[in-house]
Amino acid sequence: MGKTTKYILIGLGALIVLLIIAKVTGLIGKPALTQVATEKAETREINETVSASGKIKPHVEVKISPEVSGEVVELPIKEGDVVKKGQLLCKIRPDILKSGYDRAIASYNTQKASVGNSSQMLKQAEATYANQAGIYKRSKELYDKKVLTVSEFENAKAAYEGAKASLEAAKQNVVGSQYGLAQSQASVKEAQDNLAKTTIYSPVDGVVSKLSVEKGERVLGTQQFAGTEIMTISDLSKMDVNVDVNENDINRISLGDSSKIEVDAFLGKKFTGVVTEIGSSANVVGTSADQVTNFTVKVRINADSYAALLKKTADNPSPFRPGLTATVDISTNSAKALSVPIQSVTTREEKKENNGPPKADEDKSKPQISPVAKEYVFVLNAGKLKQVQVTTGIQNDSYIQILSGLKGGEEVVSAPYSAISKTLSDGQAVQKVDKSKLFNADNTK
Repeated sequence: MGKTTKYILIGLGALIVLLIIAKVTGLIGKPALTQVATEKAETREINETVSASGKIKPHVEVKISPEVSGEVVELPIKEGDVVKKGQLLCKIRPDILKSGYDRAIASYNTQKASVGNSSQMLKQAEATYANQAGIYKRSKELYDKKVLTVSEFENAKAAYEGAKASLEAAKQNVVGSQYGLAQSQASVKEAQDNLAKTTIYSPVDGVVSKLSVEKGERVLGTQQFAGTEIMTISDLSKMDVNVDVNENDINRISLGDSSKIEVDAFLGKKFTGVVTEIGSSANVVGTSADQVTNFTVKVRINADSYAALLKKTADNPSPFRPGLTATVDISTNSAKALSVPIQSVTTREEKKENNGPPKADEDKSKPQISPVAKEYVFVLNAGKLKQVQVTTGIQNDSYIQILSGLKGGEEVVSAPYSAISKTLSDGQAVQKVDKSKLFNADNTK
């Protein structure tokens, strides 16, 4: 055997011995360990928020509609104008209503003359009655003394009764004419009020945020119909954001909760606000298959937060226009508490021992108890995992509060979430790596 062959055999023998040793010690043939990243459980400031989007609206918004129908003959304002309470907004042609007012005045004067005439008739009836009463009294005295005949007495009595009836009729005529006068007076007031309604004044201080008509257009009044909405006056000194909050979050919101507001029209700027109203009636949107139930929440924008945007020479008290889109983060709770990354918490169903096959006489119709899902984190200690049950509290976008189960300082697995939620188990050996390396490795696969 040559030297070369001898050396080859010796080398192969040594290699075989090394392979056997590596196999026995587990250096080869052992499955690769799962790589995980960790983060310590420690005390952090957690602010829990509810996010929602909506539209900016003035707190006071008055929709103006005419009470009478007609043609718009004066419109001295335009959209965007600042108006004061009592300022002229619009005039409607008063011709027809003016004629009605004139007729009411004429009817009133007629009734007034009728009252005077009936009063004179009453005085005449009173005089006639007094005269006939005296004649009747004397006739009765003479009749009792057998001076007058029965026929003469009856004539005097009949004349007296007729005068009495005429007096009562005259009194009723006066009452009737007075009622007629009062009715005519009411008609005059109604016609006067209707005539006054052709001139529309601003009921509040504010800005004409919407103008829906032009001079010369005909509008419908609200006396018998819905009426034409001719304009909207808004008080822009107090602005709200009306947002729709999902039913799952509505109970977390309370009056007075502080908010951070971002308006799409003011990129990069943040404003503050406070919850002022929480709706009680639900707004259901979508089809029956995918209905979503929301509740309207009003958030008042703090004037101090946008004071720097106001122009000193402008009359407009707000930089916001009604209808702008805004996103609101409502702070519902905050705490300085022990916390872990939100993705570190997973749910697992509680495993129950198998007590063997079901008994033959077991009632299968009874409802089966579903496994209880509990929350867990995986704590890394000396290269192995320990599955720890925890109780959680409030959370933000990154961290979740731990109420029980951890003391603080533990290394908790924070990535990858796919392993945390599905494959990791109690007692499993893992390899700790840097989080950036972990995700770089995933991206290169």
